[in-house]
Amino acid sequence: MNAGELCDELERIYDGGDYPALTVGRPWSSHNPTLVGELARPSALRWYLVRELERLAEAGADLSVSPSRPRIALDDPAMFERSDESNWDLKRKKLFLFPPERMELSLNRLSHYTGTEAEDFQRYVLFTNYHMHVEAFLELYPDCIKPSRANVQMPAFHHVLDDHTGVTLVNIGVGPSNAKTITDHVAVLRPDLMMMIGHCGGLRNRQEIGDFVLATTYLRADQVLDDVLPPHVPIVSNFQLNQLLYEELERRDIPFRMGTVFTTSNRNWEFNQRSPLAEISASRAVATDMESATVAANGFRYRIPSSTLLVVSDKPLHGQPKLEGPAREFYESSKRQHVEVALAAVAHVRSIFPNGLPSADLRSSDEPLMGGPADGDD
Repeated sequence: MNAGELCDELERIYDGGDYPALTVGRPWSSHNPTLVGELARPSALRWYLVRELERLAEAGADLSVSPSRPRIALDDPAMFERSDESNWDLKRKKLFLFPPERMELSLNRLSHYTGTEAEDFQRYVLFTNYHMHVEAFLELYPDCIKPSRANVQMPAFHHVLDDHTGVTLVNIGVGPSNAKTITDHVAVLRPDLMMMIGHCGGLRNRQEIGDFVLATTYLRADQVLDDVLPPHVPIVSNFQLNQLLYEELERRDIPFRMGTVFTTSNRNWEFNQRSPLAEISASRAVATDMESATVAANGFRYRIPSSTLLVVSDKPLHGQPKLEGPAREFYESSKRQHVEVALAAVAHVRSIFPNGLPSADLRSSDEPLMGGPADGDD
């Protein structure tokens, strides 16, 4: 069977009430010649499965599909236990990063939080915490898929193109908890990139309101991932994605600065300055926000290339706090340009890296397969 036919069979088994299993024979591997993985709702990540199965077939892998075991209902108590990532066996290579129960739960929650179906998500995902960016996105793509109901927590908007090569924008709201929640679930879809577009406090004298910030690395004071990803683990933006964002900013002659973004869970850190200012100084941070490091850290944790493009909306250390009147004027003048720069970089990624951004720097010893011997995978 070709990749499309294999996916058809995966979906048939799932629709019939079982989790499907994919078996991959890898003649090039002496340590892991055969891998078997289960999955749920394969229709939601069909584009990804087709691409990776084609790559495996071209590399000489033997591929087969079979029923694994009966599906578990979302309200079954066993769902809670089997979704626990702390039960992962780090000594064995896995075919899929997540067990099927975790996939099932996350795909359902994506619909709950965003008001759209998991199948609507495109392979390039942008996150914002401002409705003005949604307005700009809708001006560019008025026919995009929108939430099916009002008052969802994190509304998503999908500019759909063939083979899921379009762009999804999700308004995640404010704070690292929301950023972790949405990226926990989006990660199941295996997007080709995640990018945070938002506002920040500028921390340097020569920055002006409206200047852009392109994050190179992050200082994680958000704390929400500390239990699963120690704060001392370095998190950096994807080099190729940053290079494309850099070139687009240069082409448009937009003032910007590259550097460390300080992400905090405390919106009012200015009221207790001693500790955060010491961290800001030690890290040479150029900007502060509440989401970027969380998105990037979860991207690293789940092997998804990511980056951050922010705009300076205030300068708390220089007598320019965010105030209602000036902030409203700034929002109106900056929103379209901000979205357009991000989308232009995505268009370059689509053209230059149609099979996904290089991500060897995100791999670990327990890296899931979905690759061939050319990736150095054994």
